[in-house]
Amino acid sequence: MPPLDLKQLKVRPLAERRSLTTVEEILVDPASPPPEAPPDVLAAVRECATAIAAARSKQAGVMLIYGAHLLRNGTALLLERMMAQKWLTHLATNGAGTIHDWEYAWLGRSTESVRDNVADGTFGAWDETGRCIHLALLAGGLREEGYGQALGRFIVKDGTDLPEPDTLRSAIQQEPDHPLTPARADLLVAMQTHGLNAGRHTVAHRWKQASILSEAFRHRVPISVHPGIGYDIIANHPMFNGAVIGRAAAIDFRLFGGAVEQLDDGVVLSIGSAIMGPQVFEKALSCVNNLRLQHGRPAVAGHRIYVVDLQDGGRWDWDSGEPPKTNPAYYLRFCKSFARMGGTLRYVQCDNRLFIHHLVHELQRL
Repeated sequence: MPPLDLKQLKVRPLAERRSLTTVEEILVDPASPPPEAPPDVLAAVRECATAIAAARSKQAGVMLIYGAHLLRNGTALLLERMMAQKWLTHLATNGAGTIHDWEYAWLGRSTESVRDNVADGTFGAWDETGRCIHLALLAGGLREEGYGQALGRFIVKDGTDLPEPDTLRSAIQQEPDHPLTPARADLLVAMQTHGLNAGRHTVAHRWKQASILSEAFRHRVPISVHPGIGYDIIANHPMFNGAVIGRAAAIDFRLFGGAVEQLDDGVVLSIGSAIMGPQVFEKALSCVNNLRLQHGRPAVAGHRIYVVDLQDGGRWDWDSGEPPKTNPAYYLRFCKSFARMGGTLRYVQCDNRLFIHHLVHELQRL
């Protein structure tokens, strides 16, 4: 059977979609008192806040790795407070985290019924989401920007500018071996195929405050995105280009590795990222240690890892070592992988919004 021709996909305006969440419903005010939390959660929050303060006093890194639910739970303003106070030095998310982020920033609402929309072929087939994210990444490729920076810039600047096709053709012909040649060629083909005119493409984002990407860009906090090809709804669009996504994600993996390099005596927060977080972190840490050991430097050490998720942690004491393969806890990737990463692991079974809300208030008290 031949592969699908995605250019034949029929996409519809995003405003026609029945979205399940709105900015007004979800955003948490940082000034509001956090809801009550169990004593063990409060103890973990206090410990985490102390660790973050100690790390920043040593100029060590504090990384937040998060899944899309942290954004969908309305924590953008809480994270903005953490970035503004320089409590975070790097953020990382998956593709879904950026898709909801952009939809909130542009439309003020996001999330769809997977069950209903897969059945009628509309799941993910929304024009502006796929078009604008690809547009941001195509333009960012000419600046050698990663996914996070390119899309954050697109939101903050309300769009982007595209060069004349003849300018791209000339650059490709004159400098075929230039590192930007693939990015220039992808943009040129996209402009010809999808009717993208040269000049300004204005896309007004009326709800920027709901975007973690925009706040990271505004505060100059690096944010890396780690998508999967075919994982995200931007694959369900005629403009889908795995090379463009992969190029931006490759830049961000190196950016993520640069953050891991700063983790001696630092802190890692993995919140609601059951797969991407541990998988990307273990590869990046191995790369960092590989390079360090080549130059006679010790491996990353002294870091503390806080994993926050709603799922039961298997009732396993991760300080005692790794469970046997006969124990279901062994298959909890978000605990097992991080437990292998050196440092100290603390698993907190907690709602991610509750944890972040209390963490911000605790950090303000220190």
